[in-house]
Amino acid sequence: MKSFKTLLILAITTTTMMAQNTLPPPTIDVAGEGIVRVVPDEVTINIRVENTGENTKLLKEQNDATINEVLKFLKKMEIADKDVHTEYMNLSKNYDYNSKTYTFAANQSLSIKLRDLKKYEPVMKGLLDTGINRIDGVSFSSSNKEVLESQARKKAVENAQMKAKEYASVLNQTVGKAVSISEFSNSVGPQPMMYKSAMMSDESGGSQQTISPGEMEIRTTVNVSFLLN
Repeated sequence: MKSFKTLLILAITTTTMMAQNTLPPPTIDVAGEGIVRVVPDEVTINIRVENTGENTKLLKEQNDATINEVLKFLKKMEIADKDVHTEYMNLSKNYDYNSKTYTFAANQSLSIKLRDLKKYEPVMKGLLDTGINRIDGVSFSSSNKEVLESQARKKAVENAQMKAKEYASVLNQTVGKAVSISEFSNSVGPQPMMYKSAMMSDESGGSQQTISPGEMEIRTTVNVSFLLN
């Protein structure tokens, strides 16, 4: 009987020790945010040619003629081929219930990236002269995007560590090493955010300035788990 009791005590002690060993270590989990601001030095212009009518062959010829003029103009402006690409081509069929006839709309879209903002004014004017009839928008970017994103990540981790230390100090505890780091992201990753208006006029009354790039923001958020000592 004594031997049975000894074995029972040993089993309970071993089970208790194993349970203690499997308990997760205390941690402090925080989110850190890193923000880098910069004036963009690139702009992408999205243009479109659209023609409507009943003859699809004629519509394509009209679109092709305009696009050909656009491409010739861009070469003249020394825009590299790699910075010009077709976004989409579309032909839609529409029915007019009043006339009981079908009409078609032919669309072709181009994306043009300017790596020198000084070219924006002459390029935009020249594009309009070629006969395009749609401008779907402009978007600004930075040629140093990857470097800026790296800086934002580092700032985010530093911010997370600062938060963890602030929380721990109130408890008279210290922060240990990081045991996990995860970056918060959506389907498109960190995005620039525009602060200023994209249109403004020169008050001098002379040449006009039609864009203001403003300041763009690259933001990264990380979740970090630190040991809590």
